[in-house]
Amino acid sequence: MSKDEEDTHESHDKHKNHEEHKNHDKHAGHSVAKFRSKFWLSLVLTFPVLIWSEHIQELLGFTAPSFPGSGYIEPALGTFIFFYGGLVFLKSGWGEIKDRMPGMMTLISLAITVAFVFSVAVELGFDASPLWWELATLVTIMLLGHWIEMRSISSAQGALKELAKLLPDKATLIVDGENKEVGVDELAEGDLILVRPGERMPVDGLIREGKSSLNESMITGESEPVGRGEDDEVIAGTVNGEGTLRVEVKGVGDKTKLSGIMRLVAQAQESKSRSQVLADRAAQLLTGVAIASALITFVVWQLLGKPIDFTVVRVVTVLVIACPHALGLAVPLVVAISTTMGARSGLLIRDRRGLEEARNLDAVIFDKTGTLTIGEFRVVAIETAEDLSEQDALRIAAGIESESEHPIAQGIVKSADEREIDYPEARDFKNITGKGVVATLDGEEYRMGGPAMVEGVDVPENLKDAAKKAGENAQSAIYLIKEDSALAVFAVADAIREESFEAVKALHDRGIEVAMLTGDSQAVADSVAKKLGIDTVFAQVLPEDKAKKVKELQSQGKTVAMVGDGVNDAPALATSDIGIAVGAGTDVAVEAGHIVLVRSDPRDISRIVSLSKATRRKMIQNLWWAAGYNILALPLAAGVGYSWGVLLTPAVGAVLMSASTVIVAINAQLLRRVDLDAQ
Repeated sequence: MSKDEEDTHESHDKHKNHEEHKNHDKHAGHSVAKFRSKFWLSLVLTFPVLIWSEHIQELLGFTAPSFPGSGYIEPALGTFIFFYGGLVFLKSGWGEIKDRMPGMMTLISLAITVAFVFSVAVELGFDASPLWWELATLVTIMLLGHWIEMRSISSAQGALKELAKLLPDKATLIVDGENKEVGVDELAEGDLILVRPGERMPVDGLIREGKSSLNESMITGESEPVGRGEDDEVIAGTVNGEGTLRVEVKGVGDKTKLSGIMRLVAQAQESKSRSQVLADRAAQLLTGVAIASALITFVVWQLLGKPIDFTVVRVVTVLVIACPHALGLAVPLVVAISTTMGARSGLLIRDRRGLEEARNLDAVIFDKTGTLTIGEFRVVAIETAEDLSEQDALRIAAGIESESEHPIAQGIVKSADEREIDYPEARDFKNITGKGVVATLDGEEYRMGGPAMVEGVDVPENLKDAAKKAGENAQSAIYLIKEDSALAVFAVADAIREESFEAVKALHDRGIEVAMLTGDSQAVADSVAKKLGIDTVFAQVLPEDKAKKVKELQSQGKTVAMVGDGVNDAPALATSDIGIAVGAGTDVAVEAGHIVLVRSDPRDISRIVSLSKATRRKMIQNLWWAAGYNILALPLAAGVGYSWGVLLTPAVGAVLMSASTVIVAINAQLLRRVDLDAQ
């Protein structure tokens, strides 16, 4: 991740009005890079503080080297760590206080400030033990926790950058019959441009001359290249096929459909809350408890006539024992472990909000092309005449079609490759316009093509029935013909992934509704949905309407996941409660999703739900422990057990605080034992 991508949270302007201050972001001015650099340096400097701490030496039974100036190591490094590592918390804590919303940052700021001031007072002559090592470790571990947190919540701006890459920088402008290369930003509505084969469309427009097929899958979701001719509309970002086109500019820059998709992605991303709700609530509660306990402790002991130094030590112990070591790691540590577990299971957690929401999942919307299907044509059924086997029919067909660049032809060839069928080289290959192809194979002439190719040809009844069935399933029927007889018919379609059947069943077993959303025709969509047992089908849906379909289900009170792999899915991915991108898809879909299926296996969606529920359990357990141990520790720190000779010192309070952190860490590690395949 680059620094530009990391520095995504700008500082609040000091002149903003009161209402804006009420919405103060505890991460304002923070970045992944800032916490990373501060953590590593603070960690390095904390080791000498620990080594030369008298309390640590007594605890571990060793003696640190003594030399002139060694007595200043603790206060010098402790002071540096306080200002270098702790300043970011102090600023944010002050912001929370100004906004009257004390929380995590307030509590951290209070803890490190009291520890620092108390330690300075001891160095200046106050009769007590300083808290330099407690201060150093507190600042360092808080920096670690917030580094982990910032990595999870940094804005995903990569999707918009990937979308922008779809638009070329240059275009060929036709002026008085001459071709001139210009920047796309120089084009205006009404200009005429030349788009050569293989080039990406720089603008929205209308074809004024030429004929070609365009790959619009990244915009419309349609898996098959679409034929376009004069007066047909073309969309910026699509890829021209085999023909040269002259296009009149109708939309450029912000007026293109692609720019509209970019705006939808940006709006959806900006609308998301990035707060760590559970930790913030616990921190706010603990802040109130800690401050109230400290104040009560001070007042009570002063009323009882105790010396001021005794009272201050009690107050410091209360605040130290309430320090949010464990609370600060309760959620980020679980997040870090669950992220690692996810990665090992083929789940890349880009944004933890998606993982947190997955436990409440009510509906999953799948994009069809490239998600439930492989996104490429394959032979899904073969019917042959009586004297020809399926393998021999596919062998001949692949040999013929290996000379063709047509997507359906390539699908037939790939089907033979996947079945490890060797096919001979074709001779005298020719295209028959509007019908198909003809070629010689093993000295015999064969023809292949659609229904137009079988006019006047003897077609057996079983082949007619197979072709009819293919048409009913919105599949292409391709005939293999020798002389005047049809030898076989191939049903060619965007093949369904084998894993999709198990994926849909696993979600149904969890009581989760499954829907499919696609830019393909209703017939194609219904055919796929019927085979997979999908509950709801949204077909012929444009990119801007895909996000609307997600909102439609959300308006019914459902928590919705969107699974997709294309640019056209990006707005829906960003709008959904859980955006799940197929890793083999476009970079845009990956950047817009909360979670990426690295293995492109839709069965992993069920594992996401398992991981989400397990993660939630550990978060709740850790938050309860991190805050709950104070119920026992705080009264003892305040001196409730004084009459019975039980009186905690700040050092013992720090040990208890550290023990709580260890318990939280161990409990988080137990998350690794969860079986993600369990229901």
